[in-house]
Amino acid sequence: MVTIGVLALQGDVAEHMRALEESGARAVSVRRERELDGLDGLIIPGGESTAISNLLVSFGLYEPLKKRIDAGLPVWGTCAGMIMLASEILDGRADQKSFSAMDITVRRNAFGRQVDSYEEDLDVRGVEDGPFHAVFIRAPWVERIGEGVEVLARAGNDPAGPVVAVRSGVVMATSFHPEVGGDHRMHDLFVSMCQSR
Repeated sequence: MVTIGVLALQGDVAEHMRALEESGARAVSVRRERELDGLDGLIIPGGESTAISNLLVSFGLYEPLKKRIDAGLPVWGTCAGMIMLASEILDGRADQKSFSAMDITVRRNAFGRQVDSYEEDLDVRGVEDGPFHAVFIRAPWVERIGEGVEVLARAGNDPAGPVVAVRSGVVMATSFHPEVGGDHRMHDLFVSMCQSR
């Protein structure tokens, strides 16, 4: 059984942990550096990306986590977590940190404000048995894809639509909140990524 951490600074920590356990992983919350030890993977949940950046620094987690990600720790960012994994952030703050774990440019709040949140059924590469019901809440999207980054899904299932799910090796990012709604196939995919590492 793999052990997967959920960064517990903001967001749907309990929901991600429950989904991981239902996908066959041992889930642990991560707030301190010592809790990074022994992890086979990590989820960075949604929230507010500038606040997550500041909290990572305040908790002394940014540098040790960056070292582990750079060394090959599988990581999955959802919504604000996608922003935290990007190499470039549009509409961010000048002092905002990211892990630059994948070569993508992400636009914060690309879909609009809270009132513009929405849901849709997406065809996601690597997720079998039909579309995945995706919940977008003040979501980012990917504006530029670098070398080695695979597009897993686009909004509206449109070949020209905004990129909302990507993967680069053992790093995955989604604009939407897969922990919401009880469909754990995205978590199954991440658990399998951690198992095959």
